[in-house]
Amino acid sequence: MPKRTDLSSILIIGSGPIVIGQACEFDYSGAQACKALRQEGYRVILVNSNPATIMTDPELADATYIEPLTVDVLEKIIARERPDALLPTVGGQTGLNLGVALAEQGILDR
Repeated sequence: MPKRTDLSSILIIGSGPIVIGQACEFDYSGAQACKALRQEGYRVILVNSNPATIMTDPELADATYIEPLTVDVLEKIIARERPDALLPTVGGQTGLNLGVALAEQGILDR
């Protein structure tokens, strides 16, 4: 797949605290996404509320936010960082729900 040259920074939404049915597999996939995207030259911005994950290692992302995973917090981070793309899929159901909420509230259009 060819590299998207219209993107320079990507915001990744983590899965937050470990709960039944949503645990280490999302941490692993998120960490791998950070590595792969940075290797391709993208600036990676990570948001996760769980500091006890591999994904939140400061070496994996260009900017790491350990903050509550809420629409309000993500809106502020998006306003500050101005990412070109959003990757919610490696955050499991939490990431997907937040991605949908951000889109429905028009935050991604700003």
